[in-house]
Amino acid sequence: MKSIKKAIIPVAGLGTRFLPATKTVPKELLPIVDKPTIMYIVEEAIEAGIEDIIFIAGRNKEAIEDFFDVSFELEKVLEKDNRTDLLQDLVAIRNKANFISIRQKEPLGLGHAVFCAKPVIGNDPFAVLLGDELSAGSIKTTQELVSLYEKELCSCVAIMEVEKESVSKYGIIDGVQVNKNTYEIKRLVEKPSQEDAPSRYAMPGRYVFTAGLLDELQDLPPGRNREIQLTDAMDMLAKKERMLGYISAATRYDAGDKLGYLVANIEMGLNHPQIGSALKQYIKQLKGNL
Repeated sequence: MKSIKKAIIPVAGLGTRFLPATKTVPKELLPIVDKPTIMYIVEEAIEAGIEDIIFIAGRNKEAIEDFFDVSFELEKVLEKDNRTDLLQDLVAIRNKANFISIRQKEPLGLGHAVFCAKPVIGNDPFAVLLGDELSAGSIKTTQELVSLYEKELCSCVAIMEVEKESVSKYGIIDGVQVNKNTYEIKRLVEKPSQEDAPSRYAMPGRYVFTAGLLDELQDLPPGRNREIQLTDAMDMLAKKERMLGYISAATRYDAGDKLGYLVANIEMGLNHPQIGSALKQYIKQLKGNL
């Protein structure tokens, strides 16, 4: 059995939902309290045992590569002032993983972005983490999926139950429940209407795949919105190999949505060691004034 040591993080999106803030700053570098969103994603991957982080980037995303690279001048200044603690988390990440960046030359969809990593993935199993989804808790979603893969030796994806009105925003599974938190997936549909949705179980953006997924993406024609849809390739793979959907115990934040981004900042700020207490006091005071 090959263990999961590689992860793909697509970061080629334009971040239009956060304009004008993202005109020159990648949305993945927008901060959640005091760390950029992408840093939380990378930390989640490393906690799950990932060693190779593969960014699928577009134009004007070089700042993400630079963030995980050495900043000689800044680090020397901090060392001179005895303030190296300000970057200790980032330096620790840099020493635990290899960072590889691949350019997605055209915006042809999530499936195409994942397939761009084939030269690095080869025939190995791999994880995919979407860059606008945050997972919080003592055990995060990718670690749960990697553990499930090691036990079941098949592709495993995170699922969550959503309201009927929201099924058109996600890839939706059709599956058979095998235990409290796990479904065996039979088919998948990308952003179906309420009438066509096979269930209310959606995929929020955490996956572990066998290399068979890349075979399905190889010659996959464009689907919805004339893009290469990851969900379509997963649907084909689920008809050939066993695929499991897992309801994660971790807390999930949609940092790609303005409200979700704000909620993530507040809730994760409440647990921050430096500002948590002050923020709780402020919220208590705010409630008293309403």
